[in-house]
Amino acid sequence: MAQSKSFSGRDMGIDLGTANTLVYVRGKGVVVNEPSVVAVNAEDGSVLSVGFEAKETIGRTPSNIVAIRPLRDGVIADFEIAERMLRHFIKKVMGNRRFSRPRVVVCVPSGITGVERRAVIEAAAGAGARQVHLVEEPMAAAIGAGLPVSEPTGCMVVDIGGGTTEVAVISLGGIVTARSVRTAGDAMDAAIMSYIKKEYALAIGERTAEEIKMSIGSASPTGYWSPSGLTALTKQLERDGGPEGAGGDPEETQGLRPGDRLRIRGRDQVSGLPKTLELTADEIRHALTEPVDAIVMAVRQTLDETPPELSGDIMDRGIVLTGGGALLRGLDVRLSTELDIPVIVADDPLDCVAVGTGRCVENFAALRTVLDAQPRMLSTGRL
Repeated sequence: MAQSKSFSGRDMGIDLGTANTLVYVRGKGVVVNEPSVVAVNAEDGSVLSVGFEAKETIGRTPSNIVAIRPLRDGVIADFEIAERMLRHFIKKVMGNRRFSRPRVVVCVPSGITGVERRAVIEAAAGAGARQVHLVEEPMAAAIGAGLPVSEPTGCMVVDIGGGTTEVAVISLGGIVTARSVRTAGDAMDAAIMSYIKKEYALAIGERTAEEIKMSIGSASPTGYWSPSGLTALTKQLERDGGPEGAGGDPEETQGLRPGDRLRIRGRDQVSGLPKTLELTADEIRHALTEPVDAIVMAVRQTLDETPPELSGDIMDRGIVLTGGGALLRGLDVRLSTELDIPVIVADDPLDCVAVGTGRCVENFAALRTVLDAQPRMLSTGRL
């Protein structure tokens, strides 16, 4: 996304995701939405590209270029690269005016450790923030989905991102009970790669596995596309350059299933030669059984720990799905069938966490209680 205007001095919210990083600028909305990927020259350590350009190089780089995803399972795995990626995105938003350092609100998974929290704070500080606040992802997702988080009533949100699935019950501006499992979109991609390798001796890359998941992946044979989910998937496929025509006009395709077959290419592990293979939706649904079961179990266990009064509220209001994983066809049907509770996909599941983080920035005083109790005051070069 080309950034032609500087928003120097404006506070911002950052959804630092395993798959994508979104930056929300106060008064402007989401201005950056790019993959969390950095292409690095292995010889001198210089950054060659970040975001969309870097994602295009995954699995296609020569030996002297390495495509790195600095976040794994929702937390920073490569601190130095994560800081450089953040610096790139913040500079993209602020332009060349560096004298004004913004206050930043960053999303973190609810289950991360103190050390992992510290790494996020230090990375944001090194990238140019004067003050860093953390907000837990399920809380940001609930705010972004428009749930009444400040009221004395129970709301349940399931945020399925790239590295983690966050399940939380929220009431009176706080998280009553939560569970974070490191099974989400990346685990689904890995399950598809493993299945195709085991069944057909065909090796495919991460990008191909992701295209398969978005095109014919499903959690239930009876699932249909919701209008919001279809619209969001169409946007994602257009942005990522995925299979053409996978979505179409939302008004015309509402309630219809996507294509049940997909032709892919990979490397035959027996002959070592390129090979074409046609997959069915039933096969991919079988491949996704394990990660989907893990998500269902996490929701079930969270409900088991929920106070009875809040459980009644959830029965009335239903469970809200957010994150890219909410776009998996039939996941809402699967959860609703297993738990006997209404399940709703948020209107814009891909951006819910970023929008919620942005609302924390816009209404900082009103939503201060959902952020860390102690703000991290930062000065250049130290915490």
